[in-house]
Amino acid sequence: MSTTRIETALTDPINGERQLVVSGPRAWAGTEKKRTLGQRLEAYISRLSTKNNFWHKMCSMIWLPYAFSSGIRMKRLDSKRFRAVLPFKRFNRNWYNAMAGAALLGNSEVAAGMYLFAEIGSDYIVVCKEMQYKFLRPCMGPAVYTVVSSEDLKEKVAAGGEFNIRLEMEIRQQLRKRGKEIRVGRCDITFHCTPKAQHRARDERRSTRSKTKSK
Repeated sequence: MSTTRIETALTDPINGERQLVVSGPRAWAGTEKKRTLGQRLEAYISRLSTKNNFWHKMCSMIWLPYAFSSGIRMKRLDSKRFRAVLPFKRFNRNWYNAMAGAALLGNSEVAAGMYLFAEIGSDYIVVCKEMQYKFLRPCMGPAVYTVVSSEDLKEKVAAGGEFNIRLEMEIRQQLRKRGKEIRVGRCDITFHCTPKAQHRARDERRSTRSKTKSK
């Protein structure tokens, strides 16, 4: 099976230098050096954190204490649908016994990040770039985060290199009795995704330039 390799000269927005960007399926797979034990361990833990809620909770307890304290958990309904549930616990409530706005807002990034991380795996560094949250009504019970719209993620990953991805989520109040959930908020969020191999290569170039200048 043949693969397409595309080379494009781009300007680094940080230092203004021209660099060659190779895109295509797994473009960075053959360009990085053999990963160290620490890097392999990091990738293993990253994959483990998205395996199920137990390992997600254990990893959150160490590296993401806010998500651990809030108790947010993820659930994949099928290959295309994903949702996260924020429990209606004391840590997440305000003084008049409704879900705190800060909890709804802060966990929007956590929920979207979990979805994105589960989709693209452990080979990317994912950073929130922009988020807009609209409060529609008070949430008086568990909050359910559902990704309702996103750009073509698979196409962006296949193109190679770093990219921005925009997600749209709906936040609804989960009802005790079965019925239509009440929509309490809407969130538009954009993440910047960078392949870890590309990030390491960039750091190595900076380190090499620093050593050259110091001589």
